[in-house]
Amino acid sequence: MLIICERRSGKVDECETTVNISRSVAADRRYIAWLSLVALAYNYNIWFCTVRLAFPYHSPAANMYWVACDVISDAVNLIDICVWQPRLQFVRGGDVIHDPALTKAHYRKSPRFKTDIFSILPFDLLCLNFEFSSIYRLNRIVRVESFFEFSDRLENVMAKAYIWRVARTTGYLLFMLHLNACAYFVASEHQGIATTTWVYDGNGTAYLRCYYFAVRSLINIGGLPEPTTTFEITFQMSNFFIGVFVFSSLIGQMRDVIGAATAGQTYFRASMDGCVAYMNTNRIPKMVQNRVKTWYNYTWTAQGMLDESELLDKMPLVMRTAIAVDINLATFQKIDLFKGCDQQMLVDMLLRLKSIIYLPGDFVVKKGDIGKEMYIIKSGAVQVVGGPDNSIVFVTLKAGCVFGEISLLQSAKDGGNRRTANVKAHGFANLFVLEKKDLFDILIHYPESQKVLARKGRKLTKAKAAPAKTDAKKEEKPKGAFLFETKPPTPKLLKVFGRLKKN
Repeated sequence: MLIICERRSGKVDECETTVNISRSVAADRRYIAWLSLVALAYNYNIWFCTVRLAFPYHSPAANMYWVACDVISDAVNLIDICVWQPRLQFVRGGDVIHDPALTKAHYRKSPRFKTDIFSILPFDLLCLNFEFSSIYRLNRIVRVESFFEFSDRLENVMAKAYIWRVARTTGYLLFMLHLNACAYFVASEHQGIATTTWVYDGNGTAYLRCYYFAVRSLINIGGLPEPTTTFEITFQMSNFFIGVFVFSSLIGQMRDVIGAATAGQTYFRASMDGCVAYMNTNRIPKMVQNRVKTWYNYTWTAQGMLDESELLDKMPLVMRTAIAVDINLATFQKIDLFKGCDQQMLVDMLLRLKSIIYLPGDFVVKKGDIGKEMYIIKSGAVQVVGGPDNSIVFVTLKAGCVFGEISLLQSAKDGGNRRTANVKAHGFANLFVLEKKDLFDILIHYPESQKVLARKGRKLTKAKAAPAKTDAKKEEKPKGAFLFETKPPTPKLLKVFGRLKKN
């Protein structure tokens, strides 16, 4: 059973609706691969039926090849109608219908089934009693919905769908020129080949010469032979009018496609230009401006947008949750502070994470700052540094590491939530940030997890403070010792005299 539903029409029935559902990416891609064959068969019919109808391409030697291609095309359509379409699922009252008998009945009741049956009727058999002609295959053209279904599904799986949209629009243009070339050849035959300077003169390849005329005519390039008869003038005027309408529509469509493909880049440039103009107006130093520009460029290159929340906010909660769980839940479960907490609480915390990108050398936290956030390294690395000029690197933390988690539970009393070290970005670093306020808002709904965090927070704080106390004791001196210098040892000779006096 194929696990794909399709949109059969724009109408919504009271009890049945059809939506585009796919539980299996592999199944969806297999169906798209099949639809590509169906689309190829459809294009064969619309291109070659018209060209065979207009140009003298039928002959006893060539007809056998045309018949073979026609049979293959019809076989593809017949398999699609009998095998694939009846297996497509649909939604009825919110339930996905899998039953083969119901999916088959649903397809047979749909308007598309009637169109498909009409498109496959073998009017070609009339060629047995009449002249061999492709006019009997024109009913294949009505199955245009199969091509648009392939186009829609291909866009859904492509990473850069605008490439297909540009190719499709270009195909529309070429097909309109193809139809005009066929019409020009028919008009030339009606007037008589090579009877006037305007009609086809019979030299060279007929289709290629007529297509060249169609390109120059519809695009209004100029330099065409002057029509002489009323029929020729009428045909040429119609060509000009149709060309203006068709090409203006196609150019507008192409503009929309390219505009949609570059909309993100346009937004990025507009945002960056606005920021640069603001900095120039306020005379911000060039060094700061260069760092801001670097941040803009790297952020756009790394994630394709300036703020990920703009995209996620448009999604329903269940989708945002699925993405957050897939990206960060495994990392959160490894944090000692959150082990044993409610899993749903961790999921709620994931939804509050914010992504921030730091440039090389940027300080994430500084010693003595108030700790209000914890950080998860998404990509890149940070270094814990110290020394007079922060040149000593104590440790390097890489992707998946966490720091600053203890400060989430420490209070501000006696400076308990002050940062104890300097942390700066080593290269470009993308960090997830969880603020203390967001954590406390979540803990209100999870009292048991709040107790677990409070207990673990105290343990982690004591464990962190123990080494510091040990070091302090080692360095501690007796009270008042700093007032006196260390007494020098008694010379050995004096000790000997002392012993003699005692004796």
